[in-house]
Amino acid sequence: METVTVTAQRRSENNQSVPISILHLDGKAIANAGYTALTDLQYLAPGVQYDPTQGAAFQIRGVGSTSFDFSNAKSVSVVVDDVVMDAQRANGMVGMVDIDNVDVMMGPQGTLFGMNSTSGVISVTTGKPRLGVLSGRLSTSYGEHNERIINGTVNVPLGNKAAFRVSGFDNAQDGFGRNVTLNRLVGSTDEYGTRAKLYAEPMEHFDVTLEGDYAHHWDSSVRTPVGGQPANVTRMLNALGVFPGPKNADTADSFMGGITSEEYGASLHLHTKIGQNDLTFITAYRGSLYDNNTPVDLLPSNQYAYIPYNLGHLTTEKFSDEIHFASPKGHLVEYLVGGFFNRLDARQTQYQWGTLGAPLIGANGARPGTLYNLSGAFGKAGNTSLFNSRNESLAAFGQLKFNISPHFNLAISGRYTHDRNSQSLGYIWTDPVPLMGYTPTFVPTSAAPVYPYGVMTGQNFSGRISPEYRFNPNVMTYFTFSTGYKPAGIAFVGNKYDPYHQETVKSYEVGMKSEWLHHRLRFNMDLYREDFTDFQATILTPVPDGTGGTILASAIGNAGGLRSQGVEGNVAFKPLPDLTVSGAVTYTSAYFTDYQANQKTSYTGTQLTNAPAFSANAAIDYDHDLTPHLGLRAHVDYAYRGTYWTVVGQPAYSRVPAFSLVNLRLSLLPWNKRVQVGLYVRNLFDQYFSTGYQLYGATGYLHYTTPDARRTVGGFLNIAY
Repeated sequence: METVTVTAQRRSENNQSVPISILHLDGKAIANAGYTALTDLQYLAPGVQYDPTQGAAFQIRGVGSTSFDFSNAKSVSVVVDDVVMDAQRANGMVGMVDIDNVDVMMGPQGTLFGMNSTSGVISVTTGKPRLGVLSGRLSTSYGEHNERIINGTVNVPLGNKAAFRVSGFDNAQDGFGRNVTLNRLVGSTDEYGTRAKLYAEPMEHFDVTLEGDYAHHWDSSVRTPVGGQPANVTRMLNALGVFPGPKNADTADSFMGGITSEEYGASLHLHTKIGQNDLTFITAYRGSLYDNNTPVDLLPSNQYAYIPYNLGHLTTEKFSDEIHFASPKGHLVEYLVGGFFNRLDARQTQYQWGTLGAPLIGANGARPGTLYNLSGAFGKAGNTSLFNSRNESLAAFGQLKFNISPHFNLAISGRYTHDRNSQSLGYIWTDPVPLMGYTPTFVPTSAAPVYPYGVMTGQNFSGRISPEYRFNPNVMTYFTFSTGYKPAGIAFVGNKYDPYHQETVKSYEVGMKSEWLHHRLRFNMDLYREDFTDFQATILTPVPDGTGGTILASAIGNAGGLRSQGVEGNVAFKPLPDLTVSGAVTYTSAYFTDYQANQKTSYTGTQLTNAPAFSANAAIDYDHDLTPHLGLRAHVDYAYRGTYWTVVGQPAYSRVPAFSLVNLRLSLLPWNKRVQVGLYVRNLFDQYFSTGYQLYGATGYLHYTTPDARRTVGGFLNIAY
């Protein structure tokens, strides 16, 4: 098998020599599975989950950030081409095109990677411009549900010392739910984007990479009813052909709703040699936009309404600088030192106006003279919440590695971090006339915060020590003890000022990495335990709704203790030159060891959200030359996710049953293998699953659905030159 090269310690190293649990996915494996989004990595990497409901974030080993708060740092850092993607509601990458590889690093990784991360890092490396090579690739596919995917990459040499590489994508598919009132599909998606890189070596031992990207995403995914609606609402839904249940993807709302997002940015990478040492500098700018238009009525406005006007408009800007200086490999002592600065600004406006149960349109067409204003406050003139936040982080980090003997090495890492997170809440006026044709009286539902602005600062030293012992060139064992940290922050929940404390973790991991049968069999495994203190958890908290009742809002607070422990293993076997079999399995036990949410509610002992106990993946790849100019390629992959819950406390309504996904891909490669034509089947057995459940006030239990939860059959054509 080919050597797997990773950069988990900011150097190019053989994965079998790195004392970290790493799941490596190359670009070919991702393309063969037929997935197109970064969030689809959860189906390829056991132990990785993505929660689209509470702020949208990844989880590793059951642990991750699921919060709408703007001060809350991500537990899992997504790093694309060495740039940390930390904008709220943004993943940093929309379309998976021109990907070299993805490395999923488990456990705390803050000592060497940009932002301090308590749960792991997903590091994505995209295609690098190649000097002296003119090449290109075009891929198109069309499948059921009007699924259309097109992407391509072109590499152009610019003389002998520079090259330009550009890639682009356009992906779309129709939804499988219906809005029966508007006669439109629910769950449709459409996204497109481009990435360009300019690489130059103007002089010996000095290279420059300038990179820019833009991506746009739209979907009509909205929450649809599962159950628990008032009896009269259920009767009206049934009369319109909508039947709430675990597999329901339909709604009858008079407002469509949907999500629109944009991500864009640029980075400059400078690298030079000083003697035998490497000096690298990376500066980056990132921006994002996120419009979350999610009305929640379920029925036509003349029958029932709850919150028909519900829009959040978020924009972010981020600047970062990173520098590191590394010694050459192979000496008795290797070292790496560096510094990192990151500043993220976010601004969100949010209006939530509704009747909280009464029809929006009367029998004679009359509109209500008053609307409840969940985004206002008593005594404030505005009808729209305005959040502003700034998260700043400054860090210094380093590592010493002692190559004591051919059999024994010891690595010691450290990181000092200073954070300053601030957030404010104010109120502005949004003209309702363009939205509803008139100006009602807005009735606030809660008081303004006593403190409309807050700042939380903190310092932390995180470390890691990793002794490793190599029995022979192909078998290595290691032990790693590491710590991690997330800064404190400010939250406003139902207009209430609600600061929370920093989160820390201690992680213990023992593992083995090995290759057997003359490098035809690779087997890696590890045991781990992670103990979190003051874990930043999100729960549903009742806040006033203005009618004497309450509505549940997502609030972030500190759980006293959390433990995640388990075992991870992965294997790859190449019994024949044309055949590769691979797989991975994870068992995770992630639960609160100390979480007294309030005087009446304790979550101690309950499982973490979106944390299945068992998850596994397997794949078979067959690549055979039928003739010198004609090839046959076949791929099948399998993913399993055990039962999990999407709401803290494991309420029955939030249970997602276990499910399995199988994908197939079969193709021929004629014309000297420059053309590939074939068929694909995604979700072969049409396995349905939901991605998240919520209890949303009087509208009952709602959930999100995903296009991945249905079978899709199609064909594809790839051309390379």
